[in-house]
Amino acid sequence: MRSNEELFLRYLHAGAMTHDADAVADLFTEDGVFEAPLLPAGHRLPGRLAGREELRRGFAAFHQDAAYQGTVDVERSGYVLHETHDPDVFIAEIDTVVDGATMSLVQIFRVREGRIALLRDYFRAP
Repeated sequence: MRSNEELFLRYLHAGAMTHDADAVADLFTEDGVFEAPLLPAGHRLPGRLAGREELRRGFAAFHQDAAYQGTVDVERSGYVLHETHDPDVFIAEIDTVVDGATMSLVQIFRVREGRIALLRDYFRAP
């Protein structure tokens, strides 16, 4: 079974670094859910994706959108993981620098059997 940090780093690499929607979706349980509660209505990334196939399609469309392409500055970006009293829940505080601009976000992960069962991603989208 993966550690929370291993799972987080795989998610980070598959999504932010390589834009691989298949790899992102495969990190979720079959019934996994992604929620982004702060996204405005009508945003290109839906505020909720449920089920591995919907996750795959939603992330693929988002990653193909030229408006959201950018290069992550790994040297200037960083994260802190917070374990909780529940071993299946952890929180990631992230400061990522993309094309010179810093974006701060918080992600709450709920894990089941080594995969993401629920990810709540709190960020403000451009």
